[in-house]
Amino acid sequence: MRVDYRNKLLSALTGIFIAGFSLLGCGNGSAPAPEPPGSETSDVDLYVTTADQSHLFKKIPLSFSKKDNMSPYTIQLNPSEVFQEMDGFGAAMTGSSCFNLLKMRADDRAKLLKETFDPKDGMGYSYIRISIGASDFSLSEYTYCDTPGIENFALQSEDKNYVIPILKEILAINPNVKIMASPWTCPKWMKVNNLTEKKPFDSWTSGQLNPDYYQDYAMYFVKYIQAMKAEGINISSITVQNEPLNRGNSVSLYMTWQEQRDFIKTALGPAFRNTGINTKIIVFDHNFNYDNVADQMDYPINIYKDADAAQYIDGAGFHAYGGDKSELLDVHNANPEKNLYFTEMSIGEWGYSFAGDLMWNMAEVCIGTINNWTKAVIVWNFMLDKNHGPNRPGGCTTCYGAIDINSDYKTMTKNSHYYTISHLAKVIKPGAKRIGTTGYKANGLYYSAFLNPDGSYAVIMQNDTNNPVSITLSDGENSFAYSLPAKAVASYKWKK
Repeated sequence: MRVDYRNKLLSALTGIFIAGFSLLGCGNGSAPAPEPPGSETSDVDLYVTTADQSHLFKKIPLSFSKKDNMSPYTIQLNPSEVFQEMDGFGAAMTGSSCFNLLKMRADDRAKLLKETFDPKDGMGYSYIRISIGASDFSLSEYTYCDTPGIENFALQSEDKNYVIPILKEILAINPNVKIMASPWTCPKWMKVNNLTEKKPFDSWTSGQLNPDYYQDYAMYFVKYIQAMKAEGINISSITVQNEPLNRGNSVSLYMTWQEQRDFIKTALGPAFRNTGINTKIIVFDHNFNYDNVADQMDYPINIYKDADAAQYIDGAGFHAYGGDKSELLDVHNANPEKNLYFTEMSIGEWGYSFAGDLMWNMAEVCIGTINNWTKAVIVWNFMLDKNHGPNRPGGCTTCYGAIDINSDYKTMTKNSHYYTISHLAKVIKPGAKRIGTTGYKANGLYYSAFLNPDGSYAVIMQNDTNNPVSITLSDGENSFAYSLPAKAVASYKWKK
């Protein structure tokens, strides 16, 4: 991730949000914790968050209507129209996030992790992203093989002391949480300045992977997955390279689609197959607009054209620091057999307000990418401290976490990302199918519907207008109405 992407994004959004910010009295970093679910019995589980923070994941009892539904403002669910299967929703447990969590009192941390990850009594976060080696949110720069020679591979202290203990605590709460792992760089001894001169490139920032080390780097992934499994941690998926077109991050590696294609088909894919690893391989993991690099447009589509590479690939990951979510639909239509994942978005000092980001992130990243075929939505740092860290010089030094924690490591501010992911994870369970809808539509009203594996229905809805909207939802047997407040997000879940 790189700050200039966000600055461009902010410029585009300022005109849209500025009036709303002043009217709504945007978040000042003092938002209370989510309201407890309450003991009311109801037919429908309904949770509401408003941009003015008067409702923060408030549970509202809602009953089925006893009358015939005649409302013209009805949205009808159509479970016979099925789209993608959902994998889950969550945030990145970077080295920094895990460091901050372990600074908390054990009982406070246990309470927060249960609230976040418990699939029954908590928010039910179900997907985590971690880095393979260092990221720009680590305590230092490192890989697992900084001494030349793949035989020198070993997990390092930052993982052993911070990341792995937190992952184990989370898995004890929810053993079904999926984990995606992404490298920010290969070991420096595998880097060259370019693929023509192939001179050694002794830098954490930029450089390219020397093709002479493709086999060693493939074994680096294999050894990592095996080492984590030995710790009791299953890596569900890997992305081949975080932001492969970003040369400027504090820890980074430039990798064109041609390089990624060749690495997968000649080394990584065969290495996974030969060692019996079933971890999913995800390509790209960068912006919708391919950083406007002319010969890198349609990055995943170009890789898929090579059958020898495509056979090993599950799908592609995307970030939202540049371009538009409509690119997801283009990639899906070109290769509908491949999956799509939304893998990163951050908030920070570049114009954040709770109100503005709650609306933008839900419309563009959450509902927006899901309605364009993503299987998962993962935001960036789960927890950062009051100084936006720990972070690495040259990386993002102005980012916020989904949660920011004060220097007492007890007082927390839950930012918009915590709530938007919670609205998804609480009601849309792993294995849910996105289903069709018909009926009422309006500008500023966004929604998506799902059928969960247990037979329950779920709907995520956003009212991004300045007035309440009374909407009736119907599954063909039951219907109910709720007046969704202005500038609000709602999650519904009910049994047939």
